[in-house]
Amino acid sequence: MAGLSTYTMSVQDDARLSDRGEPVPHTPHAAALLISALAAGLWPGRKRRSARPDGRARKAEPEGVRRPFLHFLVLFLLFGSGNALAADRDRVVEGKLIRTNPVELPLDYVRSARVEERSIFKFPNRTLVIEFKEPMRVTSTLEGEKRGIMAVGNHYFPPPCWSVEERLGCRKFKEHTFRAIGKSQKNCCLLFTGADMRNLSIRTARFREMSVHALVTAGVQGNAMRASVDEGLFYEPGTINIVLLTNMRLTPRAMARAIIAATEAKTAAMQDLDIRSSVSPARSQATGTGTDEVLVVEGRGQRIDGAGGHCKLGELISKAVYEGVKQAVQRQNGLSTGRDAFRRLQERCIDMYRIFRKCTGSGEEPGAAGYVTRLEELLREPRYASFVESAFALSDAHERGLLTNLEGFGSWCRSVAEGIAGREIEPWIEHVTEEEVPVVMRMLLNAFLNGLFSKERQLACTDFPILSQSIH
Repeated sequence: MAGLSTYTMSVQDDARLSDRGEPVPHTPHAAALLISALAAGLWPGRKRRSARPDGRARKAEPEGVRRPFLHFLVLFLLFGSGNALAADRDRVVEGKLIRTNPVELPLDYVRSARVEERSIFKFPNRTLVIEFKEPMRVTSTLEGEKRGIMAVGNHYFPPPCWSVEERLGCRKFKEHTFRAIGKSQKNCCLLFTGADMRNLSIRTARFREMSVHALVTAGVQGNAMRASVDEGLFYEPGTINIVLLTNMRLTPRAMARAIIAATEAKTAAMQDLDIRSSVSPARSQATGTGTDEVLVVEGRGQRIDGAGGHCKLGELISKAVYEGVKQAVQRQNGLSTGRDAFRRLQERCIDMYRIFRKCTGSGEEPGAAGYVTRLEELLREPRYASFVESAFALSDAHERGLLTNLEGFGSWCRSVAEGIAGREIEPWIEHVTEEEVPVVMRMLLNAFLNGLFSKERQLACTDFPILSQSIH
């Protein structure tokens, strides 16, 4: 029964690999099982005689002894072959091209550029693929310098695949992804991201005959961080990925320096959007995410050796990346410079509902919800919205030590509160005292709380409440 036992072991191995999330290896079909059975002497048309220890042949076993096993074998073949066919169907689906969207890149050395959507691990994955007419040198922050590259790209795998990547590990996950998209790691260089390729931003900056193309994907909700402040705890595929191509031929020095220009531009875009650190959102702007990557292609054309900030190439890289990051963040996360002050409060993890509920001393929802609604109405008024937006900038400056005297801001807070209340406020109550809330934000919140509560008390005294619950 050596043949059957060997097959049984292969089935066990298949199940083990499948549990790990890897594609199921080829499963033998019914024909292979029958051959194994014949080789083992189990087919009913053949009587097997086995030797005794003394060398004489044993009496042939009656076929009835083997009949129950043959019944089991027939059932096993039927179900086993069905499973094998199902596995074949799965293998056909794995990596199947669903659709392709062309990408316009007017560069002489680019053969084609497109975004491919394929089924990988039974979920739609999307890959930016840029193929070259001749081998290129590339510099990637994910893989270092590579030569002989015929294609580069950026691969998006959706959230359902993230657990698969964790089980397999980066190396095996990458190997499987390359196989699924029909590429080899020897001559293809990819970045990986959780930002959808449908939100890809393509920005071009030009000066005379020089052009720079930045292809950017970005997602900043989840692992945005501030360098030098936040602790590094995780490793996962890139969240802000930047692919740079030019119509010039960059030296290794220029390619390395281009990464600095791209990183500085990315950080400028993050700060101009006021993207908050996911680790310390109340106190810190993010400078990037913890998993950003940049890939620079050597290109063809005039030889360029400088890509610093004083060089024209560095300027163009910075402009293209800056605009690309802002557009990609807006597409992926809906964050732009024009978002309202109330949303920016939420981005700093300041929960106004929780604060109002705590200050009113009531567990009932209508009171806190009513105050939150009133605050939202106030923040639609330009004078109060500008007060909050100014407080954001002052808070960040105070946290960095650039602003030390808050006396003038304190006077502004009292003026705003009395404007809301419609009268002088006495006594002034420090409702928010938690140390985890930055000083400037505590002053801001107490201004609104004192103003709203004072207004409510005044209206309650005239027997004309604006909210469903008074507080004193």
